[in-house]
Amino acid sequence: MPTIDDIQNEDIRFEIGEYIERPEEFERFVNLFSSIVPLLQDIAAAVIDGDNGLADELTQQALADGITAETIMDDGLIGGMGIVGVKFRENFMFVPEVLACARAMKAGMAHIEPILAAHGGEPAGKVIMGTVKGDLHDIGKNLCIMMLRGAGFEVYDLGVDTSEDEFIDAVEEYDAYIVGMSALLTTTMPNMGTTIEAFIDADIRDDVMIMVGGAPVTQEFADDMGADAYGKDALSCVSLATRFSRALASEAA
Repeated sequence: MPTIDDIQNEDIRFEIGEYIERPEEFERFVNLFSSIVPLLQDIAAAVIDGDNGLADELTQQALADGITAETIMDDGLIGGMGIVGVKFRENFMFVPEVLACARAMKAGMAHIEPILAAHGGEPAGKVIMGTVKGDLHDIGKNLCIMMLRGAGFEVYDLGVDTSEDEFIDAVEEYDAYIVGMSALLTTTMPNMGTTIEAFIDADIRDDVMIMVGGAPVTQEFADDMGADAYGKDALSCVSLATRFSRALASEAA
């Protein structure tokens, strides 16, 4: 069983030890960063620090060392943004800092995206994202969108106060398979269920995978509403979208 001392990068050890309070998240990050090479740990640390230049330089070095673009993206860039997402959720980090981290991730992704595009030619998948009707909060949703785009997804942002019809119209217009709904207010959470019911009424519920999230949302609530999955943070959002996209690709093969 790996421990935090197995992580070579001192900054990553500090970030996990200082800011990751939930036991399951602590274990997840320790398992991730203890299993990857020091250079990928350094890339993650550069993202967390919001250091554009260093993220750019280290990503190029990792590619030159023969590390695959997908591994750099998943373990280094997205791994670092995963910690950023937790710190933002727990109010250890605020919007300007998160934006700096996103820019650092983008600096690394500038070298990764052309390689992924050359190998695949298609985005990882199409995702519709929106904050449900009556809710005007969007920071958490926007962080998810940053990370989804960084992971190669084509994301259509419907913004805030998104009605059921707007979600359905977007799915049909963009031929998207994945829908993400967020809510920050307990009073607007039921609109997730209302939207899912609208998909059923429109006879397209089986055509999409719906994931829900937001500070007051829980797994139990997601199950009650009939969602396909619950994402507790931006890293989970990317993991879920990746899982859905791969399942779709496997079915199509």
